[in-house]
Amino acid sequence: MAHRTNTAATLFRRLALTAGAATMAMIAMPLAADVKAGVDAWSAGDYTTAVSEWQGPARNGDADAIFNLAQAYRLGRGVETNVSRARELYAEAANLGHIKAADNYGLLLFQQGEQESAMPLINAAAERGDPRAQYVLGLAHFNADYAQKDWVRAYALLTLANGAGLPQAGTALSQMDNYVPLTQRQQAQSLARQLEAEADRRRAAELAAIDLGTQQAPITQSAPAAPVRTAAIAQPAPARVTQPRRPVPIPATPAPAAQQRGGNWGVQLGAFGVVGNADRLWGRLQSNPALSGTRKALVPAGRVTRLQAIGFANRAEAERACDALKRDGQACMVQRP
Repeated sequence: MAHRTNTAATLFRRLALTAGAATMAMIAMPLAADVKAGVDAWSAGDYTTAVSEWQGPARNGDADAIFNLAQAYRLGRGVETNVSRARELYAEAANLGHIKAADNYGLLLFQQGEQESAMPLINAAAERGDPRAQYVLGLAHFNADYAQKDWVRAYALLTLANGAGLPQAGTALSQMDNYVPLTQRQQAQSLARQLEAEADRRRAAELAAIDLGTQQAPITQSAPAAPVRTAAIAQPAPARVTQPRRPVPIPATPAPAAQQRGGNWGVQLGAFGVVGNADRLWGRLQSNPALSGTRKALVPAGRVTRLQAIGFANRAEAERACDALKRDGQACMVQRP
């Protein structure tokens, strides 16, 4: 039985590492005129024009435009393929609260070998019913890689992903049938129904929060993506093009003078529809050693307020702090002065 289990784990590791490339091609179509014009051009196969239309709104902080540019760089349409640039743009859009950007960012981290950083994002997306995340998380539970070994939950998650039409899930289930006992597969059917009901409730609550403008928007709080369809057009919440503004530092509880940082590089911790939510997150994070000596900045950006920790001397210092925060499960991205 040990040999059979090891064989299964090898097969499923291969599946997990090849799962994401064909499942990340959705373009967002908001109400902003330039972004919609880009989507229309994309739909017509004019990718160069689409990218041109999205550049301006992306510079002004439009999350849909930023996400669409990430897709273009990821797929190599209208621009040269540049996965590193796509990753930066996914992270930027996700920190602005973009649903699909957060999902794709987590999957891309997983594909690039950063499974430990990816798994909190994948867990959150799976809980909301994203079939791609359910697929990856299911394999993780099957292999006991980056998740506790749980064949019942693994089979349940793959069942849900297969029901949503994810092609890889059917293949994975067929292979699982050779290893998962019948009693556990039967238990998985009941668990799948329970997980599906919980995901429905979670989606309803998050959509209501979006409508009320009260949802926090760091990367870890993405809402569900549509079922995967290559180059499909998905309809997100309305977006607004805004002009970027300089950070406005707001004093936090001061650290001792000897510990106060004097640099101008920052780390963005999230974007919020309600300023009080940003204050609450800062209250939880300001004692984190990675942010020691930094000061809080609230940056207005259209309908959201961005929370940043300012004070790092250079990019490398800010990146080290951000990496430490990510290891603690907190999404972030580096901000230039």
